[in-house]
Amino acid sequence: MPAWLTVVGIGDDGFAGLGRPARRALLEASAIYGGERHLSMLPARLAARRAAWPRPFDLAPLLAERGRSVCVLASGDPMLFGVGATLARQLPADELRVLPAPSSLSLAAARLGWPLQEVAVVSLVGRPLPTLNAHLHDGARVFVLSADGGTPAALAALLNARGFGATRMTVLEHLGGDAERRIDGRADQWSARDVAALNLIALECRATDGAPRLPLTCGLPDDAFRHDGQLTKRDVRAITLARLAPAPGELLWDVGAGSGSIGIEWMRAHPACRAIAIEAHAERQRFIEHNRDALGVPGLQLVAGRAPEALDGLPTPDAVFIGGGVTVPGVLDACWASLRDGGRLVANAVTLQGEAALAAWREQHGGTLTRIALADAQPLGGFDTWRQALPITLLDVVKPCGDERAASRPQPERSA
Repeated sequence: MPAWLTVVGIGDDGFAGLGRPARRALLEASAIYGGERHLSMLPARLAARRAAWPRPFDLAPLLAERGRSVCVLASGDPMLFGVGATLARQLPADELRVLPAPSSLSLAAARLGWPLQEVAVVSLVGRPLPTLNAHLHDGARVFVLSADGGTPAALAALLNARGFGATRMTVLEHLGGDAERRIDGRADQWSARDVAALNLIALECRATDGAPRLPLTCGLPDDAFRHDGQLTKRDVRAITLARLAPAPGELLWDVGAGSGSIGIEWMRAHPACRAIAIEAHAERQRFIEHNRDALGVPGLQLVAGRAPEALDGLPTPDAVFIGGGVTVPGVLDACWASLRDGGRLVANAVTLQGEAALAAWREQHGGTLTRIALADAQPLGGFDTWRQALPITLLDVVKPCGDERAASRPQPERSA
């Protein structure tokens, strides 16, 4: 089917700023869909029927027009956090034509002289404010797509609370339009309240003394998490995450999540990584809710319940970590049965009974067992000595695919 749907990127300069192909598409369309602000930019001479997006947002009326000549209006580049990307997931590529305008990011980079490829981008449109926390690093430059006119003040308050009050903020309103305006200031001195709803915020992050330093590598400091002691400690956590091996778009089950540290660091590895934390303890559930926001991954899903019962109905994971409960009947079996073929299962145990359960599992399903023994130098009288932490037994196993399963099972020993 030839392209019946054209997505037209439109800037704040409206119809006058469109190129010839975009104008022709709008002139020839039988219907034009878009937000009320975008539709109001169109001249009266266009004969097409104008349809504002329904609330709540729904593509069904648009998709029902399939086969007719239809246009959609979107801000700037429709494939950048826009409806064009949403439509591309719904329609074959040959049914869709996209005519982008300069994005707000391109315009902001041009105004500020910032190389766009060196700037992180965070959208707060329909996303929680703590999403920004994962991008707060001293010296980083960040573009923030605002939800509304209240976002800059809320952002300034967040930066102050996180120890980044010295951050330089630039708010750019109505980029590319006649009403374009720039507001500059520091987060700890921010006073601008009358900000247009259509704005983008540019941040030059500056940490103040005492601001938490959160590295990009796995193994965040233990004090980065709120916990009651049920925490996979820093060095063991780094080893565990290396075995879990997160990749973009993959889903992790963090079973017996405690403070949520494994699932949180899994999601910090890449913006597309997803995780579900399963935790039965009410106070630890609150720890997870706090930690996921503080560390910039508010999308971490929390399931309040105890495995294996709480696992029913969850989406198929690419990896599973069992930090607590390896001795609970059915937990290992349920996680293994739910894991996709080729997925990874990693489980840690600190007790003899837990170690025995992992050893028995390895006999049946294969994998590797690793003993992790760490020691820290601590005072002893006027000297220092090594204090051993409890050793950890780590099971790491990959679920075979199809016919590989039979070949992967351990074979009984044969006498000579």
